[in-house]
Amino acid sequence: MRRILLLLLTVAAMMALAGVAFAAPGNTDRDVAKGLAKVRHATAKYHKVSRAVADGYLPTETCVEVPGIGGMGFHYVNPTLIGDPEINPLKPEVLLYAPKNNGKVKLVAVEYLSVDADQDLSTDGDRPNLFGVPFNGLMPGHEPGMPIHYDLHAWIFKGNPAGVFADFNPKVSCQVLK
Repeated sequence: MRRILLLLLTVAAMMALAGVAFAAPGNTDRDVAKGLAKVRHATAKYHKVSRAVADGYLPTETCVEVPGIGGMGFHYVNPTLIGDPEINPLKPEVLLYAPKNNGKVKLVAVEYLSVDADQDLSTDGDRPNLFGVPFNGLMPGHEPGMPIHYDLHAWIFKGNPAGVFADFNPKVSCQVLK
């Protein structure tokens, strides 16, 4: 009986710490935590890459990493969600997958992408925010044909010591998931 009680207490403590691991450093806002929990729930089905592809997310060929800073992984972009001026937190425009040792990938984060209305890098009057966090940018497209945009990452499936909303995660590598 004592072993069972100890096991239950250990599991409860681990579950409580799992919630803390996904919180933004210094951010104790319950609304942010609740919002991120809803996003995790809505996107959990995308742990299966085939579900993401079936829902219109297209894989990119390049894994993004900056030595000494961290990685983002592979971007799976849903073009049908890009361009809508209203951000739906439960339908991120981009899913981020990091490579695993077995050659497969693991869902680690979501990314919100908002196209700049006037496509002018000198103005930012339409900067969106989500969960009270302003998007990063303005920034030019990262490849030909990509518009000037803002973006916001949310590391909801892989803890990030740099913060939930940081661009790069030092625990993500294009070589293997650390």
